[in-house]
Amino acid sequence: MADAVKQDKSFPASAGTRIPFALALSALAGCADSIGFLEYSQLFMSFMSGNTTRFGVAVAGADWENTLRVTTTIMVFCFGAFLGTLIAAWVGRWRLAVLLTIQAALMAIGLVMPWGSFSFPLHAYPIVLALGLQNATLQDEDGRSLALTYVTGAVVRFGTGVANLLLGTVSSSFWLQAPLWAALSSGAVIGGLLQIRYGESAFLFPAALAALLAVVAVVMTLARPGSPLVAGSSPAPDAAPHAMPVDAIH
Repeated sequence: MADAVKQDKSFPASAGTRIPFALALSALAGCADSIGFLEYSQLFMSFMSGNTTRFGVAVAGADWENTLRVTTTIMVFCFGAFLGTLIAAWVGRWRLAVLLTIQAALMAIGLVMPWGSFSFPLHAYPIVLALGLQNATLQDEDGRSLALTYVTGAVVRFGTGVANLLLGTVSSSFWLQAPLWAALSSGAVIGGLLQIRYGESAFLFPAALAALLAVVAVVMTLARPGSPLVAGSSPAPDAAPHAMPVDAIH
């Protein structure tokens, strides 16, 4: 049993599901981030490193409106990651379907939310929350959250992976890093083109993609209960190596 858990820390367990979903979600994040950056005065929806730099510049320039704006955005994104991890632990094998359904709902809510103010962009918060939650949706073979909404982790893991490849100790998740970067970048290009053409309505595209992925996940979970395509003996994302698999907790 211990060996089986050690070999299967990812969720879903099958790369046949995990990799296509990871690429689609990464493209979705790039698309939403690009639209948000253009639509909301250079506010990042998922790239919190960029928002952190903007926070520092705003504080240095005593621009307190912008400081509040990026601070609240970072807090909402962090809460999304927090909430997504708890939900992943609570719902067991339904994690993929439930998290994707919530993301699709949040994307749709973002389209009808009031604009709020410059300091508190209410219209952006549901989308930011969805993208924060997205990072708890999938894990690699070592039980770590896959970096679906930002590219730095993928670039770093690719660089270190090349070195480890030469050393003969490369991780099996190394091969996913370059495609993740390509998916995020392609999504950003698509998002930019859509925003130029349709403005804020361009968010309909990532919202529809999230809904489609949610439907696929629900159908798979109903049709293949217990299958490695939708399930796996897995600890919560980024849990300690000795953490009990969440399915075993239920």
